[in-house]
Amino acid sequence: MVDRFLCLLNKPSEHDKGIYDIKVVFSQLDERILSDGDMTGAELVPIAALFAGDFVCLDYTESKIDPVVCIWYNEESDEYDPVTEKIADNVNRFLDMLEE
Repeated sequence: MVDRFLCLLNKPSEHDKGIYDIKVVFSQLDERILSDGDMTGAELVPIAALFAGDFVCLDYTESKIDPVVCIWYNEESDEYDPVTEKIADNVNRFLDMLEE
Protein backbone atom coordinates (compact mmCIF):
# COMPACT_ATOMS: atom_id res chain seq x y z
CA MET A 1 0.00 0.00 0.00
CA VAL A 2 1.33 3.42 -0.95
CA ASP A 3 1.66 5.61 2.13
CA ARG A 4 2.59 8.80 0.29
CA PHE A 5 3.71 9.87 -3.15
CA LEU A 6 6.88 11.93 -3.19
CA CYS A 7 7.07 15.41 -4.66
CA LEU A 8 9.55 17.72 -6.38
CA LEU A 9 10.02 21.10 -4.70
CA ASN A 10 12.23 24.04 -5.69
CA LYS A 11 13.28 24.69 -2.08
CA PRO A 12 12.44 21.65 0.08
CA SER A 13 14.01 23.19 3.19
CA GLU A 14 11.47 26.03 3.03
CA HIS A 15 8.41 23.78 2.74
CA ASP A 16 6.59 21.84 5.47
CA LYS A 17 6.44 18.79 3.16
CA GLY A 18 10.12 19.07 2.21
CA ILE A 19 10.95 15.72 3.79
CA TYR A 20 8.88 14.11 1.02
CA ASP A 21 10.87 15.70 -1.80
CA ILE A 22 12.41 13.10 -4.15
CA LYS A 23 15.88 14.68 -3.90
CA VAL A 24 15.72 14.74 -0.09
CA VAL A 25 14.60 11.10 0.14
CA PHE A 26 17.22 10.02 -2.41
CA SER A 27 19.99 11.70 -0.40
CA GLN A 28 18.78 9.96 2.79
CA LEU A 29 18.88 6.54 1.12
CA ASP A 30 22.41 7.33 -0.07
CA GLU A 31 24.56 4.36 -1.17
CA ARG A 32 21.82 1.84 -0.36
CA ILE A 33 19.78 2.81 -3.41
CA LEU A 34 22.80 2.98 -5.75
CA SER A 35 24.31 -0.06 -7.44
CA ASP A 36 27.67 1.56 -8.23
CA GLY A 37 29.62 4.20 -6.32
CA ASP A 38 31.16 5.60 -9.52
CA MET A 39 27.81 6.05 -11.26
CA THR A 40 26.69 9.47 -12.40
CA GLY A 41 22.95 9.83 -11.93
CA ALA A 42 20.67 7.12 -10.63
CA GLU A 43 19.11 3.93 -11.91
CA LEU A 44 16.50 3.86 -9.13
CA VAL A 45 14.40 6.96 -8.44
CA PRO A 46 11.99 6.81 -5.47
CA ILE A 47 8.48 8.08 -6.25
CA ALA A 48 6.36 6.83 -3.32
CA ALA A 49 6.86 5.81 0.30
CA LEU A 50 5.62 2.46 1.54
CA PHE A 51 5.42 0.89 5.01
CA ALA A 52 8.67 0.30 6.96
CA GLY A 53 10.90 2.53 4.85
CA ASP A 54 10.39 0.72 1.54
CA PHE A 55 9.82 2.79 -1.61
CA VAL A 56 8.19 2.46 -5.01
CA CYS A 57 10.87 3.40 -7.54
CA LEU A 58 11.29 4.01 -11.22
CA ASP A 59 13.93 1.51 -12.33
CA TYR A 60 16.05 2.73 -15.25
CA THR A 61 18.43 -0.25 -15.14
CA GLU A 62 17.20 -1.79 -18.41
CA SER A 63 15.90 1.31 -20.20
CA LYS A 64 16.82 4.98 -19.81
CA ILE A 65 13.60 5.96 -21.61
CA ASP A 66 10.87 3.63 -20.32
CA PRO A 67 11.55 2.57 -16.72
CA VAL A 68 9.85 -0.34 -15.01
CA VAL A 69 8.31 0.24 -11.60
CA CYS A 70 9.72 -1.67 -8.64
CA ILE A 71 9.71 -1.83 -4.87
CA TRP A 72 13.04 -1.04 -3.22
CA TYR A 73 13.35 -2.95 0.05
CA ASN A 74 14.86 -0.92 2.87
CA GLU A 75 15.76 -3.73 5.27
CA GLU A 76 17.29 -6.03 2.63
CA SER A 77 19.31 -3.40 0.75
CA ASP A 78 22.93 -2.75 1.59
CA GLU A 79 25.56 -0.28 0.43
CA TYR A 80 25.75 -0.48 -3.41
CA ASP A 81 23.49 -3.55 -3.30
CA PRO A 82 19.86 -2.42 -3.65
CA VAL A 83 17.21 -5.14 -3.41
CA THR A 84 14.19 -4.57 -5.64
CA GLU A 85 11.16 -6.39 -6.99
CA LYS A 86 9.48 -5.43 -10.26
CA ILE A 87 5.78 -4.64 -9.82
CA ALA A 88 4.84 -3.10 -13.18
CA ASP A 89 6.25 -2.93 -16.72
CA ASN A 90 5.84 0.86 -16.84
CA VAL A 91 4.33 3.84 -15.03
CA ASN A 92 0.96 3.54 -16.78
CA ARG A 93 0.56 -0.07 -15.67
CA PHE A 94 1.52 0.94 -12.13
CA LEU A 95 -1.08 3.72 -12.10
CA ASP A 96 -3.71 1.24 -13.34
CA MET A 97 -2.97 -0.90 -10.25
CA LEU A 98 -3.84 1.90 -7.80
CA GLU A 99 -7.13 1.92 -5.91
CA GLU A 100 -8.57 4.30 -3.34
